[in-house]
Amino acid sequence: MTVALMWEARAADGRGGELLAWARAQRLPGTPLRRETLRAPGDRVLVITWWNAAYDAELPELPEPEAELVTRAVHRWRFESVGEG
Repeated sequence: MTVALMWEARAADGRGGELLAWARAQRLPGTPLRRETLRAPGDRVLVITWWNAAYDAELPELPEPEAELVTRAVHRWRFESVGEG
């Protein structure tokens, strides 16, 4: 089964580039099948990692950045692949 972990944060005013660089620099113990970093208006940063694991497996996730770098707590979601169709 493939599990996708999504991590999304909103940067403090004017700190979008800094949050993006911080997220890209974070290393995880273990190597996901895939990792993608995205950004959106409003200085939002999204990191998605894909893992070959059970839905409820313990998997490494990006930590919370320093409080002054973000406007709110990080949002996290977990999804499982349902295949094509």
